Amino acid sequence: MPRLLIILYKRPNEILNGGDVVSLRNVKALESVLGKDNVDVYHIHGEGTRKMSHLAGAFHFLSNHFYGLTPGRTEEIVRKVMDYDYVWIDRSVFGIIANKLRRAGYKGRIICFFHNIEMVFFDAKLPKWLPGRSVVLRCVRQNDAYCCSDADTVVALTERDSENLLKQYGRKADFIAPVMFKDRYARDSYPTDVIPPKPLCVFLGSYFPANVQGIEWFVREVYPKVDITLKIVGKGMNQLRTVGKDWLDPAIEVIADAPQLEPYFIEADIMIIPIFKGSGMKVKTCESLMFGKNILATDEAWVGYDLDYNRAGGRCNEASEYVQRINELAGSGAPRFNAYSREMFLNNWSDTRALGLFRRILGVD
Repeated sequence: MPRLLIILYKRPNEILNGGDVVSLRNVKALESVLGKDNVDVYHIHGEGTRKMSHLAGAFHFLSNHFYGLTPGRTEEIVRKVMDYDYVWIDRSVFGIIANKLRRAGYKGRIICFFHNIEMVFFDAKLPKWLPGRSVVLRCVRQNDAYCCSDADTVVALTERDSENLLKQYGRKADFIAPVMFKDRYARDSYPTDVIPPKPLCVFLGSYFPANVQGIEWFVREVYPKVDITLKIVGKGMNQLRTVGKDWLDPAIEVIADAPQLEPYFIEADIMIIPIFKGSGMKVKTCESLMFGKNILATDEAWVGYDLDYNRAGGRCNEASEYVQRINELAGSGAPRFNAYSREMFLNNWSDTRALGLFRRILGVD
């Protein structure tokens, strides 16, 4: 049986972000195809790796080595990969590894997985005032380009990302591997109660610029016009109490660094996802579908999800659309458990579909 080495950004901690969830899906799917004994994982940031100072990391951006890599360490990884039939580079910011492998004459298959278009991601993430911002963006863009020029197989999350790769780097993705993960809500029966007149709306997301901008917009533009209870749940979101002091209503509950997110999905009457910028797919949308939630989300949050948005909750890009749909759901006695959302998850984004897809990606059908 062929052997595969997965290059991951970091060893995940107890609180997983969206990227961690997708990476874990990738690892499990690859292990299922090739057998766990034939798949090894190398963490750029993890146990046994020397912690790099931010100053050193900034210096190596100049040679297109994203934070965590140095020229010497990249060569070490290249030597290690030579013993494997496949290498799966799980984040395109490490595309320089693909470039070095190609130049070293590696005979195995190089697979690069794009969690998003990293130029789009980091352009949104990095503050405009950040010293060295242009250097980081140049490094990120070059690594994206290395993946497109030197990988045997490019995998993206969405058709939109694939089209952007073609536009930016002249190559479409060879496979689309959308967000899919193990069902965590299977049970014999589901809630039968209805959305109350004052619904509990939950926003779930880590402290990240697009999330902060989205929830600030919602609190300023929508929250004062509807009768709801609002919870904000996510890693690092306690910082809103400082940065959001001018707009965060004291009645809004903020829960930071919760080790288990399931209780917040389950208790929500409506999931709100007002995200206006980004790339890739939103894992929180998929999880909301899995838990059978009524979901009110922007076009950006629905990217990669082909379904009837009104049946799943609603597609809302303007404050008036959020207000209208919240009032409709709260006033009509709509079920708290959305059977259509749950059905769409099971049919399209459950990990039961992943095995066949990843067999095709590896070419072992």
